[in-house]
Amino acid sequence: MAMLLEDIVRSVELWLRLIKKPQPYVDPNLDPVLLVPGIAGSILKAVDKENGDKEERVWIRILAADYTCRTKLWSRFDPQTGRSVTLDPKRNIVVPEDRYGLHAIDVLDPDMIIGRDCVYYFHDMIVEMIKWGFQEGKTLFGFGYDFRQSNRALVLCLISRLPETLERLAKKLESVYQASGGKKINIISHSMGGLLVKCFMSLHSDIFEKYVKNWIAIAAPFRGAPGYITSTFLNGMSFVEGWEQNFFISKWSMHQLNGFSEYRILILCATIFQLIECPSIYELMACPHFHWQHLPVLEIWREKQDSEGNSQIILESYSPKESIQIFKDALSSNTVIYDGEDIPLPFNLDILKWADETQKVLSHAKVPPGVKFYNIYGISLETPHTVCYGSAEVPVTDLPELRFCEVIISYSLILMMSFPIWPKYICVDGDGTVPAESAKADGLNAEARVGVPGEHRGILSDHHLFRIVKHWLKADSDPFYNPINDYVILPTAFEMEKHKESGLQFTSLKEEWEIISEEQDEHDNMVNRKPFVSSICISQAGDDQSSPAEACATVTVHPQSEGKQHVELNAVSVSVDA
Repeated sequence: MAMLLEDIVRSVELWLRLIKKPQPYVDPNLDPVLLVPGIAGSILKAVDKENGDKEERVWIRILAADYTCRTKLWSRFDPQTGRSVTLDPKRNIVVPEDRYGLHAIDVLDPDMIIGRDCVYYFHDMIVEMIKWGFQEGKTLFGFGYDFRQSNRALVLCLISRLPETLERLAKKLESVYQASGGKKINIISHSMGGLLVKCFMSLHSDIFEKYVKNWIAIAAPFRGAPGYITSTFLNGMSFVEGWEQNFFISKWSMHQLNGFSEYRILILCATIFQLIECPSIYELMACPHFHWQHLPVLEIWREKQDSEGNSQIILESYSPKESIQIFKDALSSNTVIYDGEDIPLPFNLDILKWADETQKVLSHAKVPPGVKFYNIYGISLETPHTVCYGSAEVPVTDLPELRFCEVIISYSLILMMSFPIWPKYICVDGDGTVPAESAKADGLNAEARVGVPGEHRGILSDHHLFRIVKHWLKADSDPFYNPINDYVILPTAFEMEKHKESGLQFTSLKEEWEIISEEQDEHDNMVNRKPFVSSICISQAGDDQSSPAEACATVTVHPQSEGKQHVELNAVSVSVDA
């Protein structure tokens, strides 16, 4: 009878476990993490200044997206403050703080159901980190911000005590520190968020050192994103074709807003804004003081006349500094109509001057003592670097016409429209947006720099990246994982025997390992390859302190199979028994 009752109890307990929603695993030993997105990686809301309860999400959305962008987000640069000020005087642009800041950087359009993954930002990483044992509000937090602004102006808000973004960052660091019980913080930044963090670290190293333990920068354009910024200044870029464009913000609206949607971040946008009045974009131009391995240039086929009046078609090449004059000429007649008023929006030299000062701040940044810095950058995708307009057959006759060239970007594939002077790209290795050369050149004392194959935003969903981040956050228990080369070495066997014979000491050793890696050899190579065998012998002459000895070992490395590679060590040593 007792056994039957015990069976009933066990059955009920099993049933209760099945109907009760399982609680997520929480690891109390983890240090807190603060996620910082890049451009266009934060939800923005327009709040009525008179009625603070009346708010509207303006980034990012589908319905009435173009109208909302034009009326709520268009802005002008104020050289006195270094800020981009919204043209609508009745509203403020704010970032929601729900879910400890994570709501604003998770899914950028929470109302979207079909195709929702196209508006994911940190969503997949947040889901993954919760599986590792992180808990929202205890060890996991987010920091969204108005990405239209200068990274330096955001930081300077702290100095001038303005109630804006980077006073928020300082307060955020303090609140995370307190919420986690006084534990120092791991910052994970993506893209331009890395420049924001670096600016803060440069200007407020004392606060950074007080609260931050590690900083992991992912796909940061430390020296700019030359190809994309150049063509976006002149054209803007679309990467959605066809009927879907009817639902999204128009290319020209984004052009005037100048927010550059994480360069190519969201299919939802249908465009990447051009960069006239948003300081953050100017800070993503190619760094003119950096010694590029391949200098990014702007090339234009132009028709010129010699002294005798004969036409010549030549290819002109402009360095990053020289390109500024081209931007000025091409955008000299650029205007926008807002509230019935024709507003000129040329290339903004005041913003350029501000951006130059930001570059100086970035160049003086140093990682404070006690803080560890890690850099992950994207590789293996063709990334626009040099931009060329026109051709020998169809040269550019008037620089302002460059504004009307069309470019359609679809991930790493570049499609050209039929317009006769569409731009062409010379590409380098990178993540499709930021060249690897730029992302690696952080100018800081890094614990590690790791290249991960992946697309600029898609890398935030990459399991290879998750594995590396998990290791650096000490959220795993695998002491054998090597994040630099992304493999794991697992000991699988160990045997040792000793015996004495005829005054000699014999020791035999056998050890085996498996190397587990995502890299796969082609099937034909695996069939044809044989194990690699290597031998080594060493000897020691006897003296007053030691006896003569000799050891020989054989190492056998077997071909990789199904992501595993077997390694065997067999060794024997012989010594005189003292």
